[in-house]
Amino acid sequence: MTLDPVHLLTLLGMAAVTLLFRVGGYVLVRYVTPVGRVKAAMEAMPAAVLTALVVPMTLATGVAETLAAMVTVLAVLRLPLIIAVCLGTATVVVLRIII
Repeated sequence: MTLDPVHLLTLLGMAAVTLLFRVGGYVLVRYVTPVGRVKAAMEAMPAAVLTALVVPMTLATGVAETLAAMVTVLAVLRLPLIIAVCLGTATVVVLRIII
């Protein structure tokens, strides 16, 4: 395996930007207190990012993954998050065996 300088620089650049945004967020929140719509948007951000990552994957994969995602969504409405995730994981395992 060889180390391509372009890939290495790309990887280091992405790491630097990620670190900048993480540290920058903490610094910004230290000096600016979010209120109103900004606060609501910041509170909704984790769910929006998670949805943006999970939904395309569940729709692009097989039936087992899509059904397990539906089970997880329904379970999280009534159960604690960790139990819903475990239930969704078990569902996909069982459905992959059955289907």
